[in-house]
Amino acid sequence: MIGTVWGLLLVGAVVASLSMAALWALAVRIKDASHVDVAWAMLIATCALLYALLADGDTAHRVLAAVLASIWGYRLGLYLLFNRVLGKGEDGRYQALRAKWGEDANRNFFWFFQFQAAFVVFFSIPYAFIALDGGGLGPLEWLGAAVWAIGNAGVIVSDRQLAQWRASPANKGKTARAGLWSWSRHPNYFFEWVTWIGVALVATSAPWGWVAWIVPAVLLFLLFRVTGIPPTEAQALRSREDYAEYQRTTSVFVPLPPRRTSAAK
Repeated sequence: MIGTVWGLLLVGAVVASLSMAALWALAVRIKDASHVDVAWAMLIATCALLYALLADGDTAHRVLAAVLASIWGYRLGLYLLFNRVLGKGEDGRYQALRAKWGEDANRNFFWFFQFQAAFVVFFSIPYAFIALDGGGLGPLEWLGAAVWAIGNAGVIVSDRQLAQWRASPANKGKTARAGLWSWSRHPNYFFEWVTWIGVALVATSAPWGWVAWIVPAVLLFLLFRVTGIPPTEAQALRSREDYAEYQRTTSVFVPLPPRRTSAAK
């Protein structure tokens, strides 16, 4: 059994790095790196399962870590696999990187995959603390699990609403405004963040568990400044004429009632 966070994270680092190296070799062979997103989600769940098996914490905490991570990670991984990978061409983000890197693409993609492995370890940190918690489940853990459940439900609902919107030929080229998408421009991102708030709450009761809050904090930064909202909105403005008006009337992140435009007053 492993009794330290560093010991568990070392196991996670080895598993994530070797797995991403194998998936990089596959990407080189098929000239498609899209599956890295699927692997990222599923590897976080896999690391959490390993932590639950190897840690010397309370059994209830170890089971809770395994359940929360498995439901989140494998659901997200399968969703990405069937909706963005199987039967699809390479994701536009990776096509752009492949074109930018030219002859160095395979080498650079190796380090890109390893960078994703590092992110797997980082996002698995809360689960290491949960698996090592030696106390019984208390109110904070149950509150965290409830927040986690709300976040997961919100992500699933927003994904389904977006899929239903896109499935209608009448909505081609139009911005989704159904359900949660009429209250937030990125409800999937918001509820994903809520999910990690829930996991951090569960981890808080463990010794040094407050460190787990770095994960939702960094995620929020990434969503607003790096890989989430900025490129998504830039692409939407280029491809959809109604998106600028959607920006004026709809909250960027937290679901809120739509604002009225001056023309509608």
